[in-house]
Amino acid sequence: MEEYRLHRHIMCIDLKSFYASVECSLLGLDPFQTPLVVADKGRGDGSIVLAVSPYLKKLGVPSRCRIFELPRNIKIIFQKPRMDKYLEFSTKIVEVYMRFVSEEDLYVYSIDEVFMDFTEYVDYYKKTDVELAKEIMAAIYAETKVTATCGIGPNMLMAKLALDIESKRAPDFIAKWDYEDLPNKLWTVTPLSEMWGIGRNMEAHLNQMGMYRVGDIAKSDVGRLKKRFGILGEELWYHTHGIDMSMIQDKSKVKPVTKSFGNGQVLFRDYYPPDIYQIVIEMIDEVCRRLRLAGKVARTVHFGIGYGQEVGGGFGRQITLDQPTSNESDVYKACLHLFNLHYERCPIRRVHVGVGNLLDKQPRQASLFDDIERVVKEEAVFTAIDEIKFRFGKNAVNRASSELVSSTIKARNDMIGGHHA
Repeated sequence: MEEYRLHRHIMCIDLKSFYASVECSLLGLDPFQTPLVVADKGRGDGSIVLAVSPYLKKLGVPSRCRIFELPRNIKIIFQKPRMDKYLEFSTKIVEVYMRFVSEEDLYVYSIDEVFMDFTEYVDYYKKTDVELAKEIMAAIYAETKVTATCGIGPNMLMAKLALDIESKRAPDFIAKWDYEDLPNKLWTVTPLSEMWGIGRNMEAHLNQMGMYRVGDIAKSDVGRLKKRFGILGEELWYHTHGIDMSMIQDKSKVKPVTKSFGNGQVLFRDYYPPDIYQIVIEMIDEVCRRLRLAGKVARTVHFGIGYGQEVGGGFGRQITLDQPTSNESDVYKACLHLFNLHYERCPIRRVHVGVGNLLDKQPRQASLFDDIERVVKEEAVFTAIDEIKFRFGKNAVNRASSELVSSTIKARNDMIGGHHA
């Protein structure tokens, strides 16, 4: 096992209740004393809560819920999401990291979480990794009033586990783990889904195998896990022993490869046909625009519908096209076909449109059933629209139907990541 162990100084830093902390910072409030929630109350009680302050978390309020699930006996401050501000704060904080390490030793995992490799820096700074973590966290707070937490380990996995399992409850929000800490700090963890990398479904399967603590996995036969889960089972066994060979320097060089494009939307009232068709075509417009900008065409169309809470359920299906496309009409016909096959006349609250099996765009091979003139005209029109949107903004040109009450596109075009900018 020793030959697989890395011995580096890796930090994983997370910004505590980031969206809520940014809002408190802008309002001059202490997030540990303030009952603040980031959610758009104007969208109704069904609106999703993006973040709650550490004060509310300590009272047991979940960080992901809907407004109607929040406690009624607390005078909550509601702040509408402002994604531009969160991105601005995130950029400032990344600049803080860059004062301590070079770009190749920094891996931005998400808007509020990063990994940093300090192996080559502890001697340079003549400080321990814990001392450096405290200095970085103090600089973040001094410049943004956002509190950070930090996990430190000999590899990326151990740093992440230290962050998730211990740091957020540590007095100074720092936890450092090494391999000898695993039996006492990781193997005792239950339920299994508390460990990074184990979801609810895998937890249920592991429970069926008689495994309820992480130590049960670590002490099990790796062959049994591999037989049940394939390579993921073997990887999980190694993870419970703290083994991870990932290097930040390798990840920083990797350019992500897009394998699909998708667009999902939570609706804030019940939709039925024909109004739902307006939502679907608007989402298809956006997905196909992204396809064209990437110079791709798609062979597979994914379409999903979620029903209202009173009914529950929904469906998600996919269909393979005869010809790969980036044309709105082709994708809409595929979605409409799936909708007509599977829709159960229930109130609709969620819609997802996606395309996969992407290929580089090539001259289209015509068949006897293709209306080539229509396809060429539509491509010319939408390419021109793409250019206008790129130069003057997404709302510079829209379908005339965007003026209908059922439309959401104009409001969504003013958002970032589905939330108000």
